[in-house]
Amino acid sequence: MTTMSSPSLRPQTVLKHLAVMCGVAAVLGVVAAGLAIPFAGVAGVAAKSTAEKMDSLPKAFEVDNMSQTTKIVDRKGKLITTLYDQNRVYRPLDKISSNMTKALLAIEDYRFYQHGAMDLKGTLRALVTNQASDSVQGGSSITQQLVKTTLLYTAKTEAERNAAIEKSTARKVRELRYAIALEEKYSKDWILERYLNAAYFGDGAYGVQAAAKHYFNVNASELSWQQAAMLAGMVKNPTGYDPTNYPDATIARRNVVIDRMAALKVVSRPEAEKLKDADLGLDVQKQRNGCLGSSAEFFCDYVVKWLTKDPAFGETEADRLALIKSGGLTIKTTLDQRFQNAAQESVESHVYSTDQAIGALAMVEPGNGRVRALAQSRPMGDNKKKGQSYLNYLVPKEKAGDSNGFQAGSTFKAFTLASAIQQGFPLKQKMNAPEELTLDESTFAGCPGDGNRVGNHTFHNSTTSGMKDAYTGTRESVNTFYAQLFQLTGMCAPYKLAQKMGVKLTAPFGVSFDDGHACKPSETRCGGAERVPTFTLGVVDVSPLEMAEAYATFGARGQHCDSVPVNEILDANDKVIKEYKPTCQQVMAKGTADAVNDILRGVMEPGGFGQNLALSVPSAGKTGTTQDNKAVWLMGYTPRLATAAMIAGANSKGTPLKLSGQNVGGTYIYEASGSGFAGPMWGGAMQEIDQYLKYQDFHAPDPKVIAGHTVDVPWTGGMSVEKATRVLRKAGFQVQVGPEAYSEYSYGDVAFTSPSDKAAEGSPITIYTSLGPKPKPKPDPKPDKKPGKPDKKKGDDGKKKPAAAPDEDVDWGFEWPSG
Repeated sequence: MTTMSSPSLRPQTVLKHLAVMCGVAAVLGVVAAGLAIPFAGVAGVAAKSTAEKMDSLPKAFEVDNMSQTTKIVDRKGKLITTLYDQNRVYRPLDKISSNMTKALLAIEDYRFYQHGAMDLKGTLRALVTNQASDSVQGGSSITQQLVKTTLLYTAKTEAERNAAIEKSTARKVRELRYAIALEEKYSKDWILERYLNAAYFGDGAYGVQAAAKHYFNVNASELSWQQAAMLAGMVKNPTGYDPTNYPDATIARRNVVIDRMAALKVVSRPEAEKLKDADLGLDVQKQRNGCLGSSAEFFCDYVVKWLTKDPAFGETEADRLALIKSGGLTIKTTLDQRFQNAAQESVESHVYSTDQAIGALAMVEPGNGRVRALAQSRPMGDNKKKGQSYLNYLVPKEKAGDSNGFQAGSTFKAFTLASAIQQGFPLKQKMNAPEELTLDESTFAGCPGDGNRVGNHTFHNSTTSGMKDAYTGTRESVNTFYAQLFQLTGMCAPYKLAQKMGVKLTAPFGVSFDDGHACKPSETRCGGAERVPTFTLGVVDVSPLEMAEAYATFGARGQHCDSVPVNEILDANDKVIKEYKPTCQQVMAKGTADAVNDILRGVMEPGGFGQNLALSVPSAGKTGTTQDNKAVWLMGYTPRLATAAMIAGANSKGTPLKLSGQNVGGTYIYEASGSGFAGPMWGGAMQEIDQYLKYQDFHAPDPKVIAGHTVDVPWTGGMSVEKATRVLRKAGFQVQVGPEAYSEYSYGDVAFTSPSDKAAEGSPITIYTSLGPKPKPKPDPKPDKKPGKPDKKKGDDGKKKPAAAPDEDVDWGFEWPSG
């Protein structure tokens, strides 16, 4: 904003302008130029009186920086969309065609460089018209028109707006006073430049650059005579001479401008006639205003809302939005248009916009948190229209999203897995994972301050059961395995780790909200509602962006980076005013992340649920399906890109619905699964993006991390089950009674345990009870001996066969567990 003030105009300047008015008054004996200032018969008295009247008006004129169009571009600088209150791109005078300046001056103020703030000839002409029609019209110089335009554009109230356009003498006095101040302060070139950038040229185009691009798709510096003449003629009546609505009127007005240029010898008469014969030559370019219809609608929506939360752009969100829409900024985002196109195409092909479901893909780059794509199956539009939505399901509410999120299913198991590895759980240690398992909720340790939990919870497997280690239990997504692992880690560690990795969980107990409310156990708005035994099964509502950000942490070897959609912002002069650098923190040991990656890559390899989604580069992932079939997920990632794929049942208002029983993407869903529905959508995008991903493998896990921290398991073979249970519990282990097995011990006693040698401290130990020695097989009936055949009890040489060596494998009737 520039402030122009003058404590008192110089006498010679005032007299210069007053002499004009005195001349008019002396000739006509009326109010000069419609200004309500009485003039005496003597010029000296008139000068003094008028100077006093003029000097009583405000002595400062604030000229706000003009509203300019803001551009949102992708990481390569390609335009995504524009935002503006007034579609304007400021251009200095030397970047505007001289054809334009000459055409404008010819029709609006050809003596602009000769007169002061008021043109005597123009004023006389207007005065005669005004007296004849009792109106206030015409006669304004370019400087006066600039004053009027500025007052109009900067009006903050309806009263100020009405005052800027009212047909009154008071307005003329005010405009002249400010025009004098402008001419005192600035050069003619500055005023002309300002006017050319301020003027309205119809159809939403403000300033000559926006008009040139809009009507002709050229820059202001490239305007031809015909184009310049059309635009110069439009400033008198931008609506009436709008060529998109009234082309005939526009041509007639353009030709008036050309004739005027010929009369002033700006162009020759023959040249003028030739110019008048040409058509308008329009090449209209529609300027988008806002995210609707852009190439990345909901990413754009995220960017705008995210920036309005940045206090660097104003005290309030309203102030920040005003700057974003009028500051002429260039917002350089992190979007990769190639990734966005692939994501959008895959989402739309797997979930139709009119389905009672939402398909969503979010892509985040590990190691810096830059958001590369956000795609949603429902295009942006009126929520009342089927298949459209203004609701952003991709982003959490804390980051300007519109949805509470959806349950993430077994994708949450990764947080338990990482916590268990951090605590030294051996990755090859097997635990019995029965088809159904009931656990006492009080055995799941929470965070300090959590209330006591009572009751039991029963877990069920939907995939496989049996003896599982971290590799098989994860690849097959075995619920009862993870229930025990979560019991071992305690609920606090995975919960806090998920928070550190970017998942927006509710406040833990004891933490106060902004309104001063302190969390207490069992309150739904507090952490107790989420820290439950089923936390590891993904009962918490989350957004795709949160989960992509979280899994990017694994890809970055334990370094979590806050997701960010903007790289930097430039002002209207292309100077960097803010740069957004990655905000990262190591939230787990690199060795832990390496081990998680080694386990999760098994999901994407032969035998895993994502085996059909493999890329040419190494990838890892985890599927997720909610128990009630309301949402399915696939979290897949490489060391260079983490992508969350989600399909969730939801009506037009975002209310969760079951996916089963619906048609989604043209396919009837009997029973939803992460691998069967979210997986192909993930693959459709990532297999297209695969060509752009540079090869990078995950780091091999440290053998020490795989081995974990173990303690000796007491040998209990031959003990009674009751005694073995006491011995194992005294050593700090949990105890389960598993299947029966043949052994050398008596029936009902302990045959062996799994693990039997070493195990993670506090982990579950499964007792196998003895069936006694394995019965000897009944001998086959002795066949009649025939000559020439050797005795089966003897070798070919007829000698008796030796007994089995002690180190040979013996079939004990069960599978010895590893670890």
